[in-house]
Amino acid sequence: MLLSRRSLLASASVVALAPAAWAELPVMRSRRVEPVPARYVRLKPSPFADAFEANRRYLLALDPERLLHNFYQSAGLPAPKPVYGGWEAMGIAGHSLGHWLTACALVVGNTGDREVAARLDHALAEMARIQAAHGDGYCGGTTVERDGRTVDGKVVFEEVRRGDIRTGGFDLNGGWVPLYTWHKVHAGLIDAHVLARNARAMPIMLGLAGYLAGVLEPLDDAQMQRVLHAEHGGLNETYAETYALTGDPRWLRMAEKIRHKAVLDPLAARQDRLAGLHANTQIPKVIGLARLHEVTGNPAHMVAPRFFHERVTQHHSYIIGGNSEREHFGQPDQLAGRITEATCEACNSYNMMKLTRHLYSWQPDARWFDFYEQVQLNHIMAHQRPDTGQFVYFMPLAVGARRVFSSPEDSFWCCVGSGMESHAKHADSIWWSDARTLYVNLFIPSELDWPERGLAVTLDTAMPLEGRATLTVKRAPRAAQALAIRLPGWAKAPVLTVNDVAARPVLRDGYAVLERRWRAGDVVKVTLPMAVASHPTPGDASMVAFTYGPLVLAADMGPADAQFEGVGPALVTASAATGALAPAGGAGQFRAVGALDEALTFKPFFSQYDRRAAVYFPTFTPAGWAGARAGYVQAQEEARTLARRTSDIIHLGEMQPERDHQFRSEHSEVVNWSGRSARRLRPGESMRMVLARRPGAAVLRVLVARGDADRKMGISVDGQPLGAGQQVKGGEGHFAAIDYPVSGNGAKPQAEVVVTALQDDAVLYEMRMMTASSPARDPAVQS
Repeated sequence: MLLSRRSLLASASVVALAPAAWAELPVMRSRRVEPVPARYVRLKPSPFADAFEANRRYLLALDPERLLHNFYQSAGLPAPKPVYGGWEAMGIAGHSLGHWLTACALVVGNTGDREVAARLDHALAEMARIQAAHGDGYCGGTTVERDGRTVDGKVVFEEVRRGDIRTGGFDLNGGWVPLYTWHKVHAGLIDAHVLARNARAMPIMLGLAGYLAGVLEPLDDAQMQRVLHAEHGGLNETYAETYALTGDPRWLRMAEKIRHKAVLDPLAARQDRLAGLHANTQIPKVIGLARLHEVTGNPAHMVAPRFFHERVTQHHSYIIGGNSEREHFGQPDQLAGRITEATCEACNSYNMMKLTRHLYSWQPDARWFDFYEQVQLNHIMAHQRPDTGQFVYFMPLAVGARRVFSSPEDSFWCCVGSGMESHAKHADSIWWSDARTLYVNLFIPSELDWPERGLAVTLDTAMPLEGRATLTVKRAPRAAQALAIRLPGWAKAPVLTVNDVAARPVLRDGYAVLERRWRAGDVVKVTLPMAVASHPTPGDASMVAFTYGPLVLAADMGPADAQFEGVGPALVTASAATGALAPAGGAGQFRAVGALDEALTFKPFFSQYDRRAAVYFPTFTPAGWAGARAGYVQAQEEARTLARRTSDIIHLGEMQPERDHQFRSEHSEVVNWSGRSARRLRPGESMRMVLARRPGAAVLRVLVARGDADRKMGISVDGQPLGAGQQVKGGEGHFAAIDYPVSGNGAKPQAEVVVTALQDDAVLYEMRMMTASSPARDPAVQS
């Protein structure tokens, strides 16, 4: 039977809900559907199975005793092996262990892998030994600097217990997000208990939960809110989950106490105040509220998760489904000016998919999984190299950008940790169910064998490269069973057959529902036509991205190891933008001619691991291009010149850039003005940082609010005061750039920059160290 999403939405059997209206749905006190346990699902050969296997190899390549290095030392035990590099050699150490525990538990829970299970069991045995040495439930992991020495992070928790709470927005008493790391370990232990069914995990987890509860329970609400100003992951979620596992109301009280009101209260009031906020700091808090709703039935906990999901997915997300630029949300519906090399942190997408699963379980509408599929195919599958199993932190969408992958032992970014989990989860959301219905939500080749339900079904498909799938029943119960197949929003005229006879399914909530008594050998064939579509970019409708079915397309701009020096491609078309693309022969491949007569080849974005790419394209009518061409080419050249001149840049008020540049300040305040993070100095206050510098004359460019351009600041570089600055012509919107000539020849590769506010407050957004003139070509610049 020929179906369409349009006819589905018009059907009397469907509740048609635009995404913006989802937050208005009636209260549902429990989960209506559940994912089929992954232990009943096996991936069949496909890119998803390849990603799972590459991830498994990486999990086994990691040594748990090296991940536990700081844990041993915290307990006064000899560390048998050296610590890893990257973030594991810094104060955030320990977060990787938590992610690794969860990823191993996911693999064991899915496949029963004995080798991974043994490695997981050894790590838990060592954690139990470490915890016993502490004697109070504490387990260690993080470190902090005290008086020039690196000491165990337990000192931070004991200070907080006494009410000594200091945070500059990211740190807690000088420790790098210790509660964030704590959450990862807490979650990993829960998953080892629930998914891997390891008996060692629960006692360790309860000891860990008890220690932190003892620290936080005595704090009043004002003190607690100061603590929660620092990034704390999804601690409300793990305590809610601990309550669900034990029934102990102590853990529920903790979950409710960990409510960051500055963020969650506006969301509960359906207010989008996300601009300028660190994106992945907020998503886990919202997931925690969703889990609190599930364990309490409190309808108040439903509002913020639904509203947040709608705002992020519909107003803050790029075409690949990811969100954030330099880890932060911008103004809603203003993405066109934020397409850079630092878009779409992978952790954000991992957590948005996790939130989507919660919301879908309350209201099984296919559109939740339209988003899930978009992110999984175009971001998650893009961020892991299937040959090495390594991961990308930011998914760059700027024209000509390349992906930067982690190293196996010297990165351990947050996105390495969430990447371990993401690629252990490819089997956990394909199949869902309620008491009478089996839902097919993702078209991933797999086998379902569910003894308790007497049901076995295989799903064979070459998707996402072609729009056909076949479901074959291997075993079925005697009673009638409903099979609900998601009809993706991108498929305009789906066709279903049962045993080669046209099917007449019931259309419900974005699904084709077939209810009958199934028999072994029954075959359902699904055809989902794939077509090219163009998507205007929020903030500039003339800039478009292209999809082919669920796949985002990108123009191949050359090999990743060659510098991109070209002009960003634009398209000239007198009609719809899709008319610019023509099939190129291969699956998912298209060709076009750019505005400068360049030949463009489009391929699925996710698969361009070793290529530079272009995802967004300015479009012009022929007449429009005739008038815009000169300015367009000049703007491209100016952007390349700025990139060549830039030695280093720090975005102030943002955690990772400040840590990367050894930022220090006793009293400055992180503020969020004009939708961007910044540092505010009051008269007499100062801040210092280290910026890379190239040999020769230099310029320090400071970005301030346009209305503050005349305010006086004292700036020095390597102890030498700088003279008066000169405002750069033009500038971007609310901001003004001021150039300060830097004396000296830059003999040292790094320069210490100190800024002091004089008579007035100074609010600074970024500082850029530049050469005084543009080098002809700098191979170190990887634009």
